[in-house]
Amino acid sequence: MLHRTEMKMVICAALVMTVSACSPKANLTPNSDGVGPDEFAISVAKPLEAPNSFASLPTPTPGGSNRTDATPKADAVVALGGRVPTQSGADAGIVTYASRYGVDPAIRSDLAQADQRFLKRKSAAPRFPWTKNLYERAYRRLALDPWKELERLQAKGVSVPSAPSQR
Repeated sequence: MLHRTEMKMVICAALVMTVSACSPKANLTPNSDGVGPDEFAISVAKPLEAPNSFASLPTPTPGGSNRTDATPKADAVVALGGRVPTQSGADAGIVTYASRYGVDPAIRSDLAQADQRFLKRKSAAPRFPWTKNLYERAYRRLALDPWKELERLQAKGVSVPSAPSQR
C-alpha cells in the first residue's frame, strides 16, 4: 500500500504527464526556431550496388563524392529523359581562380573548430531543451536580412532577378 505522500507524488507525476501531452502543436524538433524548413532533416542515399568489376572502380578521393551520394537534380533530369550537364567552362574558370593561391585540404576541419570556438564564446547561457536553436542565436547578428539587401541592391541599380520568398 502506498503512503499518502507517495500517492500524492504519483498523482502529481501523472497529472504533469497528462498536461504535457496536450500540446497544441506537435513539435518534433524542439530546438528548431520554427521559421522555416529543416533542409537537412532527411538525407536520402542511393542504394549500395556491387560493381561489375572492383578493379574498374575509381581511386577514392577523400572529401570527394562517391557513387551513393544523393544528386537529386541530376537524378530528376535523368528520370525525365535528359542528360546530366558536366561542369561548364565558366564554372571551371571560377574554381581555378578561387584556388589560385592553393587549396587547404583541412579547411573543413579548421572551419568546424573555429565554429565550435565561436559557439562556445557566444553561448554563455545554459542550454535547455526548450531554448531556441543555439546556432541561430549565436549567428543572429551576422544574418542577412534578404529584404533590406534587396532594397540596398535595387537602390544601387543592381538588377535582382528574384525577390526573397517571405517578408
